[in-house]
Amino acid sequence: MIQTKGYAAQSPESDLAPWQFERRTPGPHDVQISIAYCGVCHTDLHQIRNHWFEGIFPMVPGHEIVGHITAVGSHVKKFKVGDRAGVGVMVDSCQHCEDCNNGQEQFCQVSPVQTYNNKGIDGQPTYGGYSDTIVVKEDFVYTISEKLDLAAVAPLLCAGITTYSPLRRWGVRKGHKLAVVGLGGLGHMAVKFGVAFGAEVTVLSTSPNKEAAAKTLGAHHFVVSKDAQQMAAAYKSFDFIIDTVANDHDINPYLALLKTNGVYINVGMPAKPWEVSSFTLAVGNKVVAGSGAGGLPETQEMLDFCATHNIVSDIELIDMKNIHAAYERMEKGDVRYRFVIDMATL
Repeated sequence: MIQTKGYAAQSPESDLAPWQFERRTPGPHDVQISIAYCGVCHTDLHQIRNHWFEGIFPMVPGHEIVGHITAVGSHVKKFKVGDRAGVGVMVDSCQHCEDCNNGQEQFCQVSPVQTYNNKGIDGQPTYGGYSDTIVVKEDFVYTISEKLDLAAVAPLLCAGITTYSPLRRWGVRKGHKLAVVGLGGLGHMAVKFGVAFGAEVTVLSTSPNKEAAAKTLGAHHFVVSKDAQQMAAAYKSFDFIIDTVANDHDINPYLALLKTNGVYINVGMPAKPWEVSSFTLAVGNKVVAGSGAGGLPETQEMLDFCATHNIVSDIELIDMKNIHAAYERMEKGDVRYRFVIDMATL
């Protein structure tokens, strides 16, 4: 076993604090990664506070993990010691069901294993990237180009693929008008990918002071969603709207902005269910769709696309000891646009 240092919540009521635990020794198909950086996702806060469901404690959060390979199993073919590597939202699946065979391992029908707050096939809890090392099956580890800043790659493993996947699936491209609700960790990546795919991108935000930042990211237009006049002017304007907001909110005003046959994509995962009239959807043939992360092939595709187009997250690097201050700022939207922990400070 490998002695591992991390930060864990011992219960939903406790703060994260230093905690030592054990990782398994790498097996024939495993790689061990020395974690250099780990992104801070809103999901981390939801999970340690049991906002969605009862968690498994002690809990070590973190599913935006990047670092370097320090050991490889005897049957590993894709990696060698010293390689850059990343781990995202999952670390295992059955790899045989319909979803796994279709490259959507995140929806495995038998045994999807999340990077943390889950149990592996061996029945043991999984622990995430707020730690100094991790051991993962080779198939669930991604290669990372030397072209990209490693710290800024970390959020691509969740915020990146979460926005890239639905935009690709729905075929967003040149000639389409895309609106992005919210300009946070997910939203800023949706803007970058939408622009890279050739769409005309508008940011919808409650904060007028974010307009300059949105334009800097490449957005073509900006609408203050609290401004009734601006919202009325955007009526039936968009082919697609991607909603990246994690806080509870009413989507009905935004649905009015969709064109006929328009698609509203949920990736923000607010805890409170949305209430939508059936008439709202029927009038205009509107679609409300969801999207959850991405499978192994698509995530690697996204990382390769980012290397080709020089796309990374805009980040603020923090020390591990400042994680609670980061959570507080994240809840207030006071970060441009993703916190990343420098694990050398662990």
